[in-house]
Amino acid sequence: MPKKRLLTPGPTQVPEAARLSLAREVGHHRTPEFNALFAEVLDGLKYAFQTKNDVIVLASSGTGAMEAAVVNVIPRGGKAIVLNGGVFAERWAHIARAFGIEVIEHKVEWGQAVEAADVSRLLEKHPDAVAVFGTLMESSTGVVHDVKSIATVVRSTPAVFVVDAISGAGAVECRTDEWGIDVLVVGSQKALMLPPGLAFLAISEKAWRLIDRVQRQAFYFDLKLHRAKLREGPTTPWTPAHTLIGALAETLRQIRSEGLDVVLARTRTLAEAARAGIAALGMELFAARPADGMTAVRVPRDIDGAEFLQRLEARFGLKLTGGQMQLKGKIFRIAHFGLIDELDIIGALAAIEMTLHELGHPVKLGSAVAAASEVFVRQKDRR
Repeated sequence: MPKKRLLTPGPTQVPEAARLSLAREVGHHRTPEFNALFAEVLDGLKYAFQTKNDVIVLASSGTGAMEAAVVNVIPRGGKAIVLNGGVFAERWAHIARAFGIEVIEHKVEWGQAVEAADVSRLLEKHPDAVAVFGTLMESSTGVVHDVKSIATVVRSTPAVFVVDAISGAGAVECRTDEWGIDVLVVGSQKALMLPPGLAFLAISEKAWRLIDRVQRQAFYFDLKLHRAKLREGPTTPWTPAHTLIGALAETLRQIRSEGLDVVLARTRTLAEAARAGIAALGMELFAARPADGMTAVRVPRDIDGAEFLQRLEARFGLKLTGGQMQLKGKIFRIAHFGLIDELDIIGALAAIEMTLHELGHPVKLGSAVAAASEVFVRQKDRR
């Protein structure tokens, strides 16, 4: 049985300190001790998300936080603009329609990025749009969208900008307050280095003004109730996933100790090395605007994408992810954020080389590893 090597864009590797925290005896969540821990976590999340605004913590997957953002911000019959460039961006539209919201979809070809100029034209055409829903890092395609420029466009209108940063926050640059993101949605199982089970919303004053005007459409996901409980404890209205919150305290301490800018710089270097290795093998990137947090690669035409991934896992324990929906069998995806380090990337590239060779695809063994190593050496010399 090979050692497991997890390099997927979620769930991701969990640090030892967080795993040990999860092994502790379970305590009670309505105590001064939990309130103090929760206050520390909220402060750490604000640092990680680069915001001074309220951060709501939900016991849910990221999709739960997406639903909370939709139903609290837009009333039934309201209008939403959805910037659709992949599986997860499309989810905004599915959620909105489920709650009787009119959806104006702006679709871009998968692998391409949304242009801020197109968003500007959409808002001019639909001045009654309550919100624009976008994505920071579309993990189904490996694209990072120019959220900073899009936020600038939306900020000058009455609409709020809601961003799915479930996989992107902590992996790519995201300055929530500085850029003018009104609702940032994040999940625990990505760059925050936790198991799945927690989701977060950072909410601006502009967004709260809208939320305060919307007639209640949620119970568990009522963000006004969550805000009220923040003022009380801080605590949560419902039973929190307090064991996960304890583990989150550990990962946030790690991020803060290293420094967010250092974390992001390391992730950029890992991305550069991974792509240098892929290029050395003659393979193509899928994303026109690749995200630092992950790399999506086109599967060579002479290779069966499913068999390729199965062999990687069976022989090397290397877990990568393939494409979804129309990209199934056509791409594979490598994450390089969180705990992933230089040797993880070099090992993954070596495994990719050998597996391609076994499947009869022409490769020069060692070429990807050499290309990635050169990136790492170059970056070390610069420091």
